[in-house]
Amino acid sequence: MAANLQSGERLRPVDLARAHGLSAQAVRNYEAAGILPAAARTAHGYRAYTALHARALDAFLALVPGHGHRAAASVMREVNESAVGEVAVGEALRLIDESHAQLLDDRRTLEAVEGALRDLAPEAAGGAPGSAGGFIGALAAELGIRPATLRKWERAGLVRPRRDPLTGYRRYDAADVRDARLAHQLRRGGYPLERIATVIAQVRSAGGREPLEAALREWHDRVSARGRAMLTGAVALEAYLRERERERERVGDPEAT
Repeated sequence: MAANLQSGERLRPVDLARAHGLSAQAVRNYEAAGILPAAARTAHGYRAYTALHARALDAFLALVPGHGHRAAASVMREVNESAVGEVAVGEALRLIDESHAQLLDDRRTLEAVEGALRDLAPEAAGGAPGSAGGFIGALAAELGIRPATLRKWERAGLVRPRRDPLTGYRRYDAADVRDARLAHQLRRGGYPLERIATVIAQVRSAGGREPLEAALREWHDRVSARGRAMLTGAVALEAYLRERERERERVGDPEAT
């Protein structure tokens, strides 16, 4: 919207709201929350918004899909906190970096799941019959690990063996073997147990190889969509930062005198 405004043009809250598909109250709430810079007031006390506020609202709404409402609000507050803005903008960029790091973390988890599944036999990935299974010693020997490692993985929730009703010994069925093999692959890749538990939960909830592959495709789509949304948000935020600089040049920077 801001590109259609003339320099110095004044907007009522309802004008700014309608252009962004919001209510006037939402605009006022965003200003109160520091997401928009404070508006000037008319002689009668009414808010008067400008192209600067339109750019700010453009930026916030563009940041939300990629970073989430809370992070986007924090970024805008940091930008608006200082008239000069250098320190505040630096903190805003750090918050954006954190979102990018989280997205990269999600992408790496996705790649780890895909890589681990590729390394598993098809029947193991689906938890089908025919896997070794049985007691702890047999499964540990198959994986080339110690029984104590399997017990540690059990405490972390990576495997969930049943107890033999006669002997009380742990018994691993085909799904347990799949989870143990997946855990083994991911541990070899350097992933911590907490991350592996999340991955295995995804595998279990998918209910087999084919449903999991479909879930992974959806996961890919979500990661890609979030990455593109971050690009869109970055463009809008840069436009707002430039508008702030132009505004300071027009009115003069009181801290520069």
